[in-house]
Amino acid sequence: QVQLMESGGGLVQPGGSLRLSCAASGSIFSIYTMSWYRQASGKQRELVATITSGGITNVADSVKGRFTISRDNAKNSVYLQMNNLKPEDTAIYYCKAVRATMIYWGQGTQVTVSS
Repeated sequence: QVQLMESGGGLVQPGGSLRLSCAASGSIFSIYTMSWYRQASGKQRELVATITSGGITNVADSVKGRFTISRDNAKNSVYLQMNNLKPEDTAIYYCKAVRATMIYWGQGTQVTVSS
């Protein structure tokens, strides 16, 4: 079992930055592939970024060059650095852990980009 807790969301002006954190507990964090997803109101949940247990990263085209995913296995945490935020980045951001058939989700953290 893995428990995930996101933090760091909030209200930010366009062009601003936020750093989301996802703290994991309950299992060996380092073996999981970690991802950030987001879901805007009225839209489907979409993949934002992924980092494998070996540190290989991938980010969606819509956020490439603005968002960076990273992990700190010593702190059982994964991060999403979001720069140059746009109103269309407004969504609930979720953390996800995957290993084989095991999938775990956090509760989400709201990010609102507005002037």
